[in-house]
Amino acid sequence: MITSANAAQVIQRIDTIPLFLHAYAYHLNMRCGRILPIQLLDIAHRQQLHGVKIHVLDGEETALRHASPEQLHDFAARATELGLELHIETSSSSAEAIDEAVYIAVHTGATSVRFYPRYEGHLSEVLYRVAADIQYMKTRYSSSGLRFTIEQHEDLTSHELVSLVAESAWPQLSILFDFANMINANEAPLPALEAMAAYVTEVHIKDARIVAEAGGFGHLACRSGQGDLPFRALLTCLLCLGEHTPQVRAYGLEEEVDYYAPPFRFDGEGADPWIPWREMSETPLPTEDLPARLAQEITDATAQLTFVRQTLSSIRAEAVTLLG
Repeated sequence: MITSANAAQVIQRIDTIPLFLHAYAYHLNMRCGRILPIQLLDIAHRQQLHGVKIHVLDGEETALRHASPEQLHDFAARATELGLELHIETSSSSAEAIDEAVYIAVHTGATSVRFYPRYEGHLSEVLYRVAADIQYMKTRYSSSGLRFTIEQHEDLTSHELVSLVAESAWPQLSILFDFANMINANEAPLPALEAMAAYVTEVHIKDARIVAEAGGFGHLACRSGQGDLPFRALLTCLLCLGEHTPQVRAYGLEEEVDYYAPPFRFDGEGADPWIPWREMSETPLPTEDLPARLAQEITDATAQLTFVRQTLSSIRAEAVTLLG
């Protein structure tokens, strides 16, 4: 919420908000070879964005995971030429996955590595394993110059993530806040952000419809502005994090229409619930008229950027009005 106390802060920060293209907004096109990793850089440049967030697997056989050192260098050079910051993402906290992501990050000149755990077991066991993974990162990569973010990714609650980060005693580790993923951990967006606020430095922006299921909630991603999330309020709160300088360094535009995630945490589940195994996030390819769906995905990604910029403009106008 914008108040007379934070209106000047909002105005000061909103025009330079660091918006990033997120490769998942082009997930289906990249799976089908219609958009290659290096093409994301040109798209981001045309859209006048600050940088690009890309997963090690985005692009199938052309993914950065499969790139040679020379190809990674070329990717880095193109990003530098276009003035883009790079963030690398992986979907595991295991040593093997982190080693791969860091290798790619170092060779592309990236500044940040995002991860999230995907362990099966009782919550206490999962938290123990994730804490051990974080200590591995801390021991091996504290001198890398990279920042690391753990994403709230559907199974761990806000307070559990805060405990992991706080107890790591590692300044390079912070939280990536996703607009919808707390839904699956049986939390609401604004209270979840409040709980994690002190540790949030990066964001994934998307919208979703909340689906009630058997004592929990899933989310079905949709076009931004058409879901159940408090989109404007979340952006406003995130802009205001950090007393003297902006705390959030990157806002990833992660439009992912038709992505569905089921509930993972439930009412009355007990103190040490079972966390099920799950595969990496993926949106299903359509069974018919694939070309139309691929074209629609590009339209949706462009529309999200327009909606976010319109929302920011509206937030700014409200702040200006409050200041008189």
